Amino acid sequence: MRIAILSRDANLYSTRRLQEAGEARGHQVDIIDTLHCYMDITSSNPTVRYMGEVLPQYDAVIPRIGSSITFYGTAVVRQFEMMGTFCVNESVAISRSRDKLRSLQLLSRKGIGLPRTGFASRPDKIQDLIKNVGGAPLVIKLLEGTQGIGVVLAETNKAAESVIEAFMGLKANILVQEFIEEAGGADIRCLVVGDKVVAAMKRQAAEGEFRSNLHRGGSAQLVRLTKEERATAVNAAKAMGLNLCGVDILQSNNGPVVMEVNSSPGLEGIEMATNKDVADLVFQFIEKHAKPNANKTRGKG
Repeated sequence: MRIAILSRDANLYSTRRLQEAGEARGHQVDIIDTLHCYMDITSSNPTVRYMGEVLPQYDAVIPRIGSSITFYGTAVVRQFEMMGTFCVNESVAISRSRDKLRSLQLLSRKGIGLPRTGFASRPDKIQDLIKNVGGAPLVIKLLEGTQGIGVVLAETNKAAESVIEAFMGLKANILVQEFIEEAGGADIRCLVVGDKVVAAMKRQAAEGEFRSNLHRGGSAQLVRLTKEERATAVNAAKAMGLNLCGVDILQSNNGPVVMEVNSSPGLEGIEMATNKDVADLVFQFIEKHAKPNANKTRGKG
């Protein structure tokens, strides 16, 4: 099969591992810089051009779309969908997962466990917003934040009011969430491929830090999931429509709650922690499911 990886950096661990795994299974794997793609949008023969040439017809595309290029990246993925190319993650699903508010609303509609969350645009509703999520301590998140950036823990109601007022004064969109104290600064990253959790690791925040992101000094180790945690991760992926994703779960007193669904999960941390060849499992999924015009949305938006 001929497969393209949409990635801005061919040297990233995840991109390299996917290319190595695909080539080890006998596929031709091309790494395509997403921002260097441009589109010929016609009704009869839509194409994607790259470096002055029309890209060949690929059997499958693996989108690795960074959050900073979501708009353009999903447009490129959508163009491949219009051409009938199988996309591991479709454009609509990527867009859903990147919109924190939209993704939480979709998860809520499916009855998936979530931390209690509030969203408002007017400062005069701040006190009620804080009260509705259970009061301090609580977490305040920028909708556009990634990798733990733009996430603040407010330990008192007064501190929460000040932070929320500051963000609103900057016209920033924020979420206010209950703080799951019993999680102890740890979360579980579940790597979902298709309809299965293929690997899972427990990430522990560094001392004095409440964010467990590995980019922020957190540590990771292999973890055995409960049946409920496994089902929560799979159902969250299905709700987003993602075939490949990382689902971040907190262990609360009321069961597992989903913090985020990541449509371009990094492979380095989870492969190191679990000693599993996740990249190979991605290509096993492609081999089973990649067929012309197999996308559910088929470029409809």
